[in-house]
Amino acid sequence: MAPLQRRPLRSEQVLLLTLLGTLWGAAAAQIRYSIPEELEKGSFVGNIAKDLELEPRELAGHGVRIVFRGRTQLFSLNPRSGSLVTAGRIDREELCAQSPRCLVSFNILVEDKLNLYPVEVEIVDINDNTPQFLKEELEVKILENAAPSSRFPLMEVYDPDVGINSLQGFKLSGNSHFSVDVQSEGHGPKYPELVLEGTLDREGEAVYHLVLTAMDGGDPVRSSVARILVTVVDVNDNAPVFTQPVYHVSVPENLPVGTPVLAVNATDQDEGVHGEVTYYFVKITEKISQIFCLNVLTGEISTSANLDYEESRFYELGVEARDQPGLRDRAKVLITILDVNDNVPEVVVTSGSRTIAESAPPGTVIALFQVFDRDSGLNGLVTCSIPRSLPFELEKTVSNYYRLVTNAALDREEVSLYNITVTATDKGTPPLSTETIISLNVADTNDNPPTFPHSSYSVYVLENNPRGASIFSVNALDPDMDQNARVSYSLAEDTLQGAPLSSYVSINSDTGILYTLRSFDYEQLRDLQLWVTASDSGDPPLSSNVSLSLLFVLDQNDNAPEILYPAIPTDGSTGVELAPRSAEPGYLVTKVVAVDRDSGQNAWLSYRLLKASEPGLFAVGLHTGEVRTARALLDRDALKQSLVVAVQDHGQPPLSATVTLTVAVADSIPEILADLGSLEPSDGSHNSDLTLYLVVAVAVVSCVFLAFVIVLLALRLRRWHKSRRLQALGGGLASMPGSHFVGVDGVRAFLQTYSHEVSLTADSRKSHLIFPQPNYADTLISQESCEKSESLLTTQDLLETKGDPRRLQVSFFP
Repeated sequence: MAPLQRRPLRSEQVLLLTLLGTLWGAAAAQIRYSIPEELEKGSFVGNIAKDLELEPRELAGHGVRIVFRGRTQLFSLNPRSGSLVTAGRIDREELCAQSPRCLVSFNILVEDKLNLYPVEVEIVDINDNTPQFLKEELEVKILENAAPSSRFPLMEVYDPDVGINSLQGFKLSGNSHFSVDVQSEGHGPKYPELVLEGTLDREGEAVYHLVLTAMDGGDPVRSSVARILVTVVDVNDNAPVFTQPVYHVSVPENLPVGTPVLAVNATDQDEGVHGEVTYYFVKITEKISQIFCLNVLTGEISTSANLDYEESRFYELGVEARDQPGLRDRAKVLITILDVNDNVPEVVVTSGSRTIAESAPPGTVIALFQVFDRDSGLNGLVTCSIPRSLPFELEKTVSNYYRLVTNAALDREEVSLYNITVTATDKGTPPLSTETIISLNVADTNDNPPTFPHSSYSVYVLENNPRGASIFSVNALDPDMDQNARVSYSLAEDTLQGAPLSSYVSINSDTGILYTLRSFDYEQLRDLQLWVTASDSGDPPLSSNVSLSLLFVLDQNDNAPEILYPAIPTDGSTGVELAPRSAEPGYLVTKVVAVDRDSGQNAWLSYRLLKASEPGLFAVGLHTGEVRTARALLDRDALKQSLVVAVQDHGQPPLSATVTLTVAVADSIPEILADLGSLEPSDGSHNSDLTLYLVVAVAVVSCVFLAFVIVLLALRLRRWHKSRRLQALGGGLASMPGSHFVGVDGVRAFLQTYSHEVSLTADSRKSHLIFPQPNYADTLISQESCEKSESLLTTQDLLETKGDPRRLQVSFFP
């Protein structure tokens, strides 16, 4: 027979139940509601906004939501009306089975305040289930000698509804031999029994067809029918009898599958086939039949699936013993499941943040979570803990809820990520525990300025560096992150030698690399002091400074030695130094004076004789540059000696300069003048006569000039005898050294202020003789005569002897 369809409640019933539920929820200290089952999705349950003393529109702003422990969300919040509504159809029988009251508990969480409000909703049963027979057809065998009032168990009838809506009675189709009676066990199922009203006569009627109707007390009444076939059996006067009507046994929930639970036993006083007893389960549900199995021959009951205390704590089994003719007896087996600590505690994080600012004060709530254990008793008592080394602590609230809060200041630079291990441990034996990790990121705040590894830096740079070259790199570290750790570099404003510092060096704001904007010259700039500022990009930005000693410009050997003496004529002529033939070894002929604009090792100079026309005749001091005779001069030595002196510094690579000296070997000026023609060989026969005429002219002019000087000197000597001033001057002249060039004593005073420069070339048109103007105050030579003499010259080279009247410079053009 097909099951009857469920009928919906009438509107008056729904309204009455809803009103009663609302009044009940308002009167209770806890928020309670009552609704009938099988309401449509979205049906009104209660005004949760009013009970929370909030306006409906404030629910979303406060983050009000339902925290439901069950697997299925049964209710939801209507944000517009502020009411609690059903999330779907609710079946009371599926939710609470045969329990007299069906209560659904959950919590309402106000997110912004982290407050919990317990809510309890009672699901009221409606008559939506029809009584159902486990079997729609049943055959009952009755001995023909059965006594009147004998009772015969019929099939079990099950109605999931409770109260008045549950099974209320049975009706048997009209028959004078049988009636039906009900055996009830409190709130449990009801078992109909067939009662024999009179004696049977198998020979008169062997089979009876009966119809049994089961009815509940709902409005309207629901019912179902089963067909019963009664067969009258020949006499078998002894039925099996169980040793006890009820069997009790307690087993732990961790009993292995296949383990025997107990064995029932029934005896039959008959013999033969009438005494053979077999056992069968009766009055059990399909779920129970999957958990336990019964040995038909031995009556042993064993497990066929795992037991779970948390799913069912008690089982009631019906066992029937039958003999071959069909006589039977029934007994009950009551199995109690004992709890074993086999469930680890569970931690459910209800709400919280995964990020916290490092500036958050102690006491900041991070997360809200619930712990529970499906076991019971001590096995279900749970405690929570976290490591004490962390700056956090747990605060217990209601219904096994805990809050995770900070108890100290946080520092992201020390710890940027916390993996907080929440350990939940029950009090079972042995105790079970579970660990849940709550990861918490510490958000950065700009609380650290950039720092340099050193307080100051010294940078050495070679001069003549190319423009735009990188010379140094600074790096500042900021332990913050992201924008707060993004460092930019800049130079402090300053001036150097009247120019802004930014025209000398620049810095890359992102990398901290310093670049030169000009080529440095050691001779102009030797050091530079500047400040580098490192700033982060936080809000507000933080910064720090570092001193940079830049630049200790290192000198490069970029200047060759510069020869100061003898001065190199600008017209390409060669200077001449004089040495008497009577000079002894070590005689100072002249001294090469040179300087180097570089410094340090690059300015250390050394002198050496690079080339000589007469090797071994002259030597040059390595460090002094003095040119001295290395041996005595011989008659065979040529009048003209050409020397090339090299001056070299000690840089890398070394730079050098050379000067060519011409030393004339003679004992007197006339000898020099007589032999001037031999100083420079003629370039050709066509100009030899012209050179000879020039030499004669020079000799004549020199003699005239010498005679003039002698006359002038004689006049001065005459006046010397008449004044003290001339006597003092005469004493000064007596202290002067003798001349190596001429033998006349009076010429010494003259040579203190005069020097001759004679230039000869192979081409007589380029030869000239210079007589510079003396610096005596009372000299009678007129300026006009000097000007006339200068008009005949193309070059003048005056050498001031500065106290050495023996030195005469003669330059020749090559």
